[in-house]
Amino acid sequence: MSIDKSHQQSKARFKILSLIFLSVVINYMDRSNMAVAAPMLSAELGFTTVHMGYIFAAFGATYALMQIPGGILVDYVKPRILYPFILTAWSIATLIQGFVSSVTALIGCRMAIGVFEAPSYPANNKIVTSWFSEEERASAIAAYTSGQFIGLAFLTPVLIFIQASFGWRGLFIISGLIGIVWAAIWYFVYRDPSDVNEAAKEEAKTEVIAFEWKNLREAFSHKKLWGIYIGQFCLGGLLIFFLTWFPTYLMEFKGFSTIKTGFLGSIPYIFAFFGVLISGFLSDFLVRKGVSKEVSRKAPIIAGMLLSTSIVGANYVDSEFAVIALLSIAFFGNGLASITWVFVSLLAPERMVGLVGGCFNFIGGLSGVCVPIIIGYLVEGGDFKPALIFIGALALIGLSSYLFLVGKVEQIEIKPKAAALQN
Repeated sequence: MSIDKSHQQSKARFKILSLIFLSVVINYMDRSNMAVAAPMLSAELGFTTVHMGYIFAAFGATYALMQIPGGILVDYVKPRILYPFILTAWSIATLIQGFVSSVTALIGCRMAIGVFEAPSYPANNKIVTSWFSEEERASAIAAYTSGQFIGLAFLTPVLIFIQASFGWRGLFIISGLIGIVWAAIWYFVYRDPSDVNEAAKEEAKTEVIAFEWKNLREAFSHKKLWGIYIGQFCLGGLLIFFLTWFPTYLMEFKGFSTIKTGFLGSIPYIFAFFGVLISGFLSDFLVRKGVSKEVSRKAPIIAGMLLSTSIVGANYVDSEFAVIALLSIAFFGNGLASITWVFVSLLAPERMVGLVGGCFNFIGGLSGVCVPIIIGYLVEGGDFKPALIFIGALALIGLSSYLFLVGKVEQIEIKPKAAALQN
């Protein structure tokens, strides 16, 4: 490859990664704006913690249920078409939240957002798999995954300011409009590898295979895959806490003011941002140095989940500094463990990356259904300690799944008797 062509492809890959990063920022803005609105919204509309638990969980329910169909869709619809469509759809649902007042209507909107956001992460993984080599993939995944943390770190104060200026209804309306504009930008800027590389164009002609239900059975038939599925559920538990109950926890259970919640509450997100970047670049560095995948890929995840258990320590301190410090360590660990998507491309059978990614995010997404509701019931009596113990326990289970279920990191090969799955 000539220097000019190599430079052109590097620029194209940087542009694609930037698009995914900003899409993830918007994705998580629309997931987390309900957490920002929750204290004001629930006070104005008279909702209880149990009501809010179900509203938080509504997104997770459809997000999880649509992961497998979304993963299948990713294998068949080009990102240039799929991404603008789902972005526009979930942004409209976000905007509508600003015009409704009942529990039922808000649950319906959150469910719609979950439906249309479902294909986004399988699509992100498929795009990175097609644009980046295996040696660069963890860094690329870390780069776009960091969008969910750095976006939340800087957007949380911004979202609180928008709410203070325009109310919780204005918060949803403005969030939705941003997503609609970004959908148009994605369509006009994004290109597939085949649009800039002739070799990729020829390869793309042979990529599409007919879906069979046997493929789905294959995706749930391997201990390795169950290891990453369970790990993703547990990893999601802490993330869901930060996306749903975190502002309420700081304000109502730890006595933080709204301003302190906006600014001090952004610190754990910054720690998570650095955690995911360190994890991705360190993991790829170790791979290039010849360190085994079992160490280079697993070690950041295991270490991160172990650090995540420090969230339990917040039960036993009262100072604002100590609370934020412990939550920051825990969320740094969550970021460190967030390169789990690399295991989808490493383990998934050939040409099943989208489907396995959908199954992976389906199980992971179930945490978005269970965790907010469980926390809602655990804190109903006014004590948040059981909720943090529950999250810490999830981290230990996730750690164990990578230690004992995933095993050797290698691509799963379809057995000869199942060869028809690829025909």
